[in-house]
Amino acid sequence: MKSITSAAYSVHFNTFAFAALNTHLEKASYSKVFILVDENSHEHCLPILMPAIEAAYDFEVIEIESGEINKNIATCTRVWEVLSGLDADRKSVLINLGGGVITDLGGFVASTYKRGIDFINIPTTLLAMVDASVGGKTGVDLGALKNQVGVISQPQMVLVVSEFLNTLEERQLQSGFAEMLKHGLIRDRNYWNTLKNGVGADQIDTLIHQSVGIKNEVVLQDPTEQSLRKILNYGHTLGHAVESFFLESAEHELLLHGEAIAIGMVLEGWLSHNLQGLQMDDLTEIKNTFAARYPKIVFSSSDIDGILSLLKFDKKNSHGNINFVLLKGIGNPVIDVQIEENLIRQAFAYYSE
Repeated sequence: MKSITSAAYSVHFNTFAFAALNTHLEKASYSKVFILVDENSHEHCLPILMPAIEAAYDFEVIEIESGEINKNIATCTRVWEVLSGLDADRKSVLINLGGGVITDLGGFVASTYKRGIDFINIPTTLLAMVDASVGGKTGVDLGALKNQVGVISQPQMVLVVSEFLNTLEERQLQSGFAEMLKHGLIRDRNYWNTLKNGVGADQIDTLIHQSVGIKNEVVLQDPTEQSLRKILNYGHTLGHAVESFFLESAEHELLLHGEAIAIGMVLEGWLSHNLQGLQMDDLTEIKNTFAARYPKIVFSSSDIDGILSLLKFDKKNSHGNINFVLLKGIGNPVIDVQIEENLIRQAFAYYSE
């Protein structure tokens, strides 16, 4: 499968991925190779990676605890301290082997350690493959607030190997599929139509490649998110607020990123219908598609109050205004829409119907 070239690096797929890694490691002559994992990727994914590396290198494996709750500065500090204790220098490389928490946090750690060392991302979840693989966003959460601290910094390469998907439970696969559905909604009705009724295992490699290509096309045109790249945030303004609320709530089970974003896309779909003319048939199709795949969440009025209070921390805000991405139609987004609170509450009522 053909590699996808971004502004400063390439995304390599399957058999070509490990070949590209071996070529790079040989040419770079790193002083040490560090591999960042969590307990899951350590157990299930590291045994796939290590036999694929052909030459002998000075490896060190660093393990952190899995989960969004550990995507914070305290975890970064521990990784920085381990790197320092193991004499990592500026000619070291950090390979991030895991899901979005690993690639986001590991990229941030590498970009700031000794003012920056090389890093390579090997996403092992569907979500990380189709989302974190392109764009160079690194960072961590500030408390329950998503991705409040970070930098845009490009890896040396990204390796997408679908074999890693065999290590995932169905819930994790569905979380990643939400981002693929989003790519269709913001960019390509035909892609949306392909995905909405479900896909077979024989299609997944092609569809991952297509999703990475869609995101890469957007990022190449707007690498620092000044305009077009904002469309990738469809469903994320409310979705991130929902995710953050559930992260800090003692009364609710944690939601995976894709589960929260699925809710956000239905909510922002309703807002799109009321403010941008999204056709009712399209709105119904969006709601039914997500309802068929993701659990229905019951929101109390106090839950909604708490979620709305988190909107003021959204990274897309400007001059005190909360900015939304909405849809004029499937594949036709509009950015920087400001919305009154009473309409957002009505969107929750629509979701709950």
